[in-house]
Amino acid sequence: MRELHRVFPDAVIRTTFQMTDAFKKRERVETVPMDLYYGWSAGELERARHEVRLARGYRETGALSESTPYIDEVLRSDLVVDFSSDMWSDNGDLAGSGRLEAGMCKDRTAQLLGKPTALVAVSPGPIANPEMLAFARETYANFDLVTNREPVSTRLLKAAGFDVSRTYDCACPAFLFEKEPDEQTCAIVADLNRAANGRPLIGFAICGWNFPLGPFDRAQRADDEFAVFAKAVDLAVNELGGEAVMISHANGFTPPPAPFRLLPGRDYPLAAQLAEVARKRYGLRNIQCVETPLLPKQIKALMGHFEMMVSGRVHGAVAALSQGVPTVIIDYGHEPKAHKLQGFAEVAGVTEFVADPVDEAGMMARIRKCWEDRESVRRGLNERMPSVAALARRNADLVAELCGARLS
Repeated sequence: MRELHRVFPDAVIRTTFQMTDAFKKRERVETVPMDLYYGWSAGELERARHEVRLARGYRETGALSESTPYIDEVLRSDLVVDFSSDMWSDNGDLAGSGRLEAGMCKDRTAQLLGKPTALVAVSPGPIANPEMLAFARETYANFDLVTNREPVSTRLLKAAGFDVSRTYDCACPAFLFEKEPDEQTCAIVADLNRAANGRPLIGFAICGWNFPLGPFDRAQRADDEFAVFAKAVDLAVNELGGEAVMISHANGFTPPPAPFRLLPGRDYPLAAQLAEVARKRYGLRNIQCVETPLLPKQIKALMGHFEMMVSGRVHGAVAALSQGVPTVIIDYGHEPKAHKLQGFAEVAGVTEFVADPVDEAGMMARIRKCWEDRESVRRGLNERMPSVAALARRNADLVAELCGARLS
């Protein structure tokens, strides 16, 4: 939002993302109902398909036979931006029934209504369903602009026959995200260091995607499923001499219309169970678990004090890497796999530290290597981050260029 305001200082931003009142006021953002885009309700996909049919009729005749609240929002807009992240792929349907096609319908509707459209800061694909592929290629080819968060997406889309002539490789805006001032996080860090008693802090963040067995949101997992991660914790404590700190990078919140309240996300139980499994299996004492839900800016500030990070969350890795913290990135362990982790590592120049959780020996080797080379890795990251930040800013710069050409 700040990047869009940087290039369009007087623009009115209206979004289906649901924000707190404080955020909306601070960042000058207006929200519209979430279900204008996707609301997990019955008939969702058919309504989105109907909007495409209405928009095709508009393209052919110049008139709408009827409208919808979403179409009304599109018509009042000068630019429609899709921030689908990796939901513009088969992964979208894991978030909700018909989520991928419904999202593409919203994009195609805006395009057929003649509005400039941009797919910004995303990692699109793969799309395996052959029936969906034709519509995906059609919709993708009609974006005025696509900015990918990493280059792997572009290569895969090109190989799959997508028109990438208006696609640009950038970096994720999360690399620009600001941490909380250290003085506001010092109490948390002081408590961790006090318990560590001089041992360097090594952070661990895992999520449901990192396990060999899906689905990613399984409520209960057997202790044996944590074996490779517990071994990594043992390595960090006993071999590297560190203090292992379990942390979640994903929070939950009370959905509207209830007042906003931060809640522990689904990664918190995984962090706690990993700590418990590592303690039981290896008799470890030097393990701490951050149990209080923290705001993203607090999590980033905390990670800046780690000597090394092991993260199965891509934005947990970004929070560490952007501060020069040597980081091992744990890839997905089960299908559908996501190429974004490899792509983010390529942007940051740390592809050698992407670990397959199914390959125990390989993961341990990467953790050891990252630790042994941490000083040179830190220097390399600090040298590289200014150029990564420039790539991240390029997302908004390209949108500004698009609008200068289309809307001036």
